Amino acid sequence: MSVSLPAKLALLILVLAASLIITLYRVHQATQFTTIDKRGELGNLPAENAPQSLLTKTENSRRNMREKTEDKVERETEEAEEEERGPMNILLFYADDWRHDTLGAAGNAVVKTPVLDAIAQEGVRFTENCVTTSICWCSRATLYSGQYLARHHFEMLGRGRTITVNGTKKEMKFEVPQNETIYSLLKQKKKYATAHAGKVGLWVDMDRNLNFDFMVDEDGWHWRKIGDRLWHITEKNTADALRFLMTRNKEKPFFLNVAYFATHAVDGDTKQYLPQNESMSMYENDTIPIPVTATDEAWKKMPPFFRIGTNEGRTRWKWRFDTPEKHQSMMKNYYRMASEVDTSVGIILKHLEQEGQLNNTLIIFTTDNGNFHAEHGLADKWYPHQESIRVPLIIKDPRMSPEFKGTTNDDFTLNIDLAATILAAAGLEPLPTMMGRDMSVLYRKGGLQAAATAQSRRKALVPTDKRQYSDPALDGNGEYHSGSEYSWRTEFFYEHPMHSSPYFIPASEALVRKDYKYFYWPNFKYEQLFDMKNDPGELNDLFNSTSPIHQQKLKEMRKRFVELKMMAHSDMSIIL
Repeated sequence: MSVSLPAKLALLILVLAASLIITLYRVHQATQFTTIDKRGELGNLPAENAPQSLLTKTENSRRNMREKTEDKVERETEEAEEEERGPMNILLFYADDWRHDTLGAAGNAVVKTPVLDAIAQEGVRFTENCVTTSICWCSRATLYSGQYLARHHFEMLGRGRTITVNGTKKEMKFEVPQNETIYSLLKQKKKYATAHAGKVGLWVDMDRNLNFDFMVDEDGWHWRKIGDRLWHITEKNTADALRFLMTRNKEKPFFLNVAYFATHAVDGDTKQYLPQNESMSMYENDTIPIPVTATDEAWKKMPPFFRIGTNEGRTRWKWRFDTPEKHQSMMKNYYRMASEVDTSVGIILKHLEQEGQLNNTLIIFTTDNGNFHAEHGLADKWYPHQESIRVPLIIKDPRMSPEFKGTTNDDFTLNIDLAATILAAAGLEPLPTMMGRDMSVLYRKGGLQAAATAQSRRKALVPTDKRQYSDPALDGNGEYHSGSEYSWRTEFFYEHPMHSSPYFIPASEALVRKDYKYFYWPNFKYEQLFDMKNDPGELNDLFNSTSPIHQQKLKEMRKRFVELKMMAHSDMSIIL
């Protein structure tokens, strides 16, 4: 039977199509599972019958290469965007007497801080952020100057108050030159519109023309009648911040410090904490957990001089926490005031969003010091315990690398780092007298590790900061140090001066590490050592331990403590 020509052509096309399909399949197999070996020849990898582990390894390798390429592109994109971006606004929310765990994001199951929690989800929350002196005015002087108390010397509120130095009384003044504060540097050198709304906290005269375009100082009250209106201080802080934002020179970037007086108590009022009326229904049906170390046993473990005379921490404990009922009432009002600050932050951010400025604004939330909530039988702050020195820090930065958004960081960031971070965001180097460093290196361009590996190709990493890093501690094989160009500090020196008398608020100092903490009480030459891994509540003093490990650790930390203290008190241009 003869086959027609059209039929023959159709059959030929069918054969050719089948052949083409087989060829394309083989090419696909070769490109999917081949690799060039060291000799440049093609080495076939098993395909359909390959072990799953081998396929997974190949896929992971390919994925890793793709991710590295994507990361590189992201880094280069970030760098290009930073070069093109104009000056950022800088918004600091700076609360008072607010410890590290007064945040829902920090795991507190009672307090409601939805706005701050949301910022943490879009930024970085620093879980081991601490202050170098836990009291309002010293901490604020450190914020403004970037210096330890040992350098700025502002150990007592101003307004005619005196301190005795080498047997001579002198009036307390803010010794840092007025043209070296963060406000003045931003205003004079980078032409920022600078503003302060809330508690300045120094009680000394600040040169307003040099430092501020807008300044309202509110301190020491919760309710006050101003004109015809009865104001709550957090409402007033909010209104003042909005007034600045609405009336500022829109042609300039701005720096605004919203310095809340909350959650500080009114010391002379028996109620201590006086929230807004609208907040009183909050926490009404909650039970505030009593801290594990809020016991009489913990109080008796404090150094013996705490029980001589009138210790102010113990006095304030009696004001607030000496009965279970009082503890519940005080803490609920404290949390109400914290939630009011959270609401205020939301109102201010909403205004910036409506202005179209939110995405060009560096946002920082932190506080001046922590607070005892009955731990160790104490109230307030001052001492080197965790409740006193650890404070929240959340940063949301337009320059932040995507992989850091919504993360936590457990490095020792300190309040001495705030000035350097704020100035760097405006394109300014820290002054030689400043002692902290720019925290943005922890979350930009891949962080410090990426910076170390990419030094050769990044113009931004050419060092211009001429301050020195100290040598690492002799113990720990380099584990303990104040940082380097490519590493962050793993220890720090803490200090607090005596107030009124050694029995009222005794001076305290410390060397703080994550594994151990060394306390020194200068007025009594009294030392303590705590194992922070096994005793995070700082209850069991190891000073008299007969363990060779503890005795060696005490000796090593005592030596390092003296070294860091001497550096803090020196005139060296140094990063601590």
